Amino acid sequence: MKNSIMLKSNIAKVFSVLGIVLIALGASAQNKTGLHILKKHPIKSSGGWDYVTVDAAEKKIYVSHGTQVNILSTATGDSIGVIPNTNGVHGIALVKSLGKGYTSNGRDNSCTVFDLKTNAEITKITVGTNPDAIFYDNFSKKVYAFNGRSSDATVIDPATDRVVATIPLGGKPETGVSDGKGKIFVNSETTNEVVVIDANTYKVINRYKINDGDEPSGLAIDRVTNRLFIGCGGNATMVVMDAGNGKNLAKFKIGDCDGVAFDPALKLAYSSNGDGNMSVIREVNADKFVFVENITTEKSARTIGIDLITHHLFLPAAQMEATLPTAENAHPRPHMVAGTFHVIEVGK
Repeated sequence: MKNSIMLKSNIAKVFSVLGIVLIALGASAQNKTGLHILKKHPIKSSGGWDYVTVDAAEKKIYVSHGTQVNILSTATGDSIGVIPNTNGVHGIALVKSLGKGYTSNGRDNSCTVFDLKTNAEITKITVGTNPDAIFYDNFSKKVYAFNGRSSDATVIDPATDRVVATIPLGGKPETGVSDGKGKIFVNSETTNEVVVIDANTYKVINRYKINDGDEPSGLAIDRVTNRLFIGCGGNATMVVMDAGNGKNLAKFKIGDCDGVAFDPALKLAYSSNGDGNMSVIREVNADKFVFVENITTEKSARTIGIDLITHHLFLPAAQMEATLPTAENAHPRPHMVAGTFHVIEVGK
């Protein structure tokens, strides 16, 4: 009788533990995104790349690529246009209310203004040295180009295509975002800070220290909770920050990140990691964040764009191979294998 009771007790314990495990596994499966590589869209022209901008409403992807911008259809992946003569292009900003786009041309210190319907060049604007990231602030209705070598921001009025301000930043700027209420935030890669700019006065009003991040590059914002998602490639870390006071709220191990995107509908932040995956962080609420998963992409897929209608992600990539060392450069960077450039589409 005693042995029978003990047996029943042990069986009950086994089923109890098994139930807990199954519940945990079920919860884990539910937390996964289900995202994976859907397609790869080839772009055969030569040249390096940086940022990608998605116009979800018009079903267009603008891809920086060497001395031009390639435009692909999000519906088919087909090439639907090219914007030439953008020497060393890094980023693309869209001002849809005026029917114009802006590229940051790193090699000739300019921004190309182009027509969104015809892709034809309208004009070129001289900015700071080596413009890198660029974006449009819909609060101030200004375009911000962040200049890597001159460590400043050029502010352009798209209504006139004139420079209205140059803002010293005290460090090498990377990606910038807006809270939509009058503040601009930009990563300072060399000082490990987020620099805060008043969009009304064009003055730096704060500098937020990134405590556990090195070489911040990618940046995204949740405007509802006022949270910044900062991708730090120097130590493969994402830091979540309160945009109101600079408080560091959370940190996560990711990869060699250069780009970050945020989906406000799904409350998911994505970091594109050049070592071959995309990290996903879920915003549970304004003060709680959890690591979800790493999704396999490709090595070199280090920047990212998001379609906020389909919730698909787009990551430029190419096959890379070692570059032979020379007397002048003993440790050269790998170079792209000709003809292998493409855009990875990730979705469900």
